[in-house]
Amino acid sequence: MLKVKRIYETASSEDGKRILVDRLWPRGIKKEKAEVGEWLKEIAPSDELRKWFAHDPSKWQAFKTKYAHEIGGKSDLLQRLRKESGKATVTLVYSAKDNEHNNAVALKEIIEQL
Repeated sequence: MLKVKRIYETASSEDGKRILVDRLWPRGIKKEKAEVGEWLKEIAPSDELRKWFAHDPSKWQAFKTKYAHEIGGKSDLLQRLRKESGKATVTLVYSAKDNEHNNAVALKEIIEQL
């Protein structure tokens, strides 16, 4: 099972393996408190794409398309996440304030479409 969760929410046993999918470490969170099993910076949107999107909901569809294109060359990571989430719960952790328009939600959609 693949889930998404904001890093500022309390971690729980239902999260399974927590994977941070942001390029930057979240502000105000100590690594011990984050309870992140892995930090996959390389699957996060590029700085250019992240800055262009700026969490603007009107750019959401275009962001998803650009992000999918950007990480298309990282099929090994995408396949690994798909396989891991097929065997156990994997939670993609993000720091954005917007729970509907962020890279973790887009990444989950991309993985589920594989």
